Amino acid sequence: MRTLVVAAALALSVAACKKTGDNTYQVQTPTIGVDTHVVKTPEVNVGTKTDTISTPVVGTKKDTVVIDKPVVGTKKTEVKVPTVTVKKP
Repeated sequence: MRTLVVAAALALSVAACKKTGDNTYQVQTPTIGVDTHVVKTPEVNVGTKTDTISTPVVGTKKDTVVIDKPVVGTKKTEVKVPTVTVKKP
């Protein structure tokens, strides 16, 4: 019974919203009569930037005619990192 009431209230609240501008919504709340409020949502921008990191490299190097000696080094690698900027209303 409780979930039915919550579902009905959610359906009414979603139906009472309309977009009035960029990041702005007009919301009608059920009271004695109808109240209308304007709600501003934050602006979210998502992108990527490129960073350079050092990654390990493992290889072999001739030590003698018969033996290959293991060698560890590093190399520069570019990776893309996600960025998020949020502007509050």
